[in-house]
Amino acid sequence: MDWSAVFTALAIPFLGTALGSAFVFFMKKDIPAQVQKGLLGFASGVMVAASVWSLLIPSIEMGGGNVWPGITGLLGGFAFLLLIDYITPHIHATGEVEGPESGLSRTTKLALAVTIHNFPEGMAVGVAIAGAMNSGFTLAGAIALSLGIAIQNIPEGAIISMPLRAEGNSRAKAFGIGCLSGIVEPIGGALVLLLATAVTPLMPWLLSFAAGAMLYVVVEELIPETSQGAHSNIGTIGFALGFALMMALDVMMG
Repeated sequence: MDWSAVFTALAIPFLGTALGSAFVFFMKKDIPAQVQKGLLGFASGVMVAASVWSLLIPSIEMGGGNVWPGITGLLGGFAFLLLIDYITPHIHATGEVEGPESGLSRTTKLALAVTIHNFPEGMAVGVAIAGAMNSGFTLAGAIALSLGIAIQNIPEGAIISMPLRAEGNSRAKAFGIGCLSGIVEPIGGALVLLLATAVTPLMPWLLSFAAGAMLYVVVEELIPETSQGAHSNIGTIGFALGFALMMALDVMMG
């Protein structure tokens, strides 16, 4: 096992959040809409392709061709993220926050929502890595999945750090809080890896569960955001490029 590649796969999503948070140092306004749509479309393509080739297909293969672990895990992943969105603050890429009423400020809700949603994303990367460790798959799929999540995390980091700066906090403090929201991703992935040996019999379900969680994020968050506002094909083009890149990586390197 290439442990440097494992560390890279775990760290990439956090680096995406850090990069987005760093926008507070050189931008006064939000990420341009067209750039954001392109990033979200690209991330959607990568994550959909990774969910199929790196998670669902291996899940079915590990189950000896039995499709039921894939089906039940996939639906479980959707249900888990749906439950999280129902009981916790729910963030959109535009910065809009929905969820149960509370006395928290909008910025606190933003940070909490991003942190909560980042944890299962980190676990999904950990599951993909565990599948490579226990079943002979390469790490290419896990790294590509990490890349897709990282691209999605760029605007999320920005919509935490920039409002904090607008409220009077220093740029360094706004950047630090934005980064902290993403630190749970490598933690979630590492926890899955620590339990990798114990959960090996459950790997077909865990892989498909991670696929369901990723596809939920794409359907609920990313694709709707790419179509908001003035009509543009940027998100669609980004999706096609991301899907093609992930498919090529998984087929050529897997």
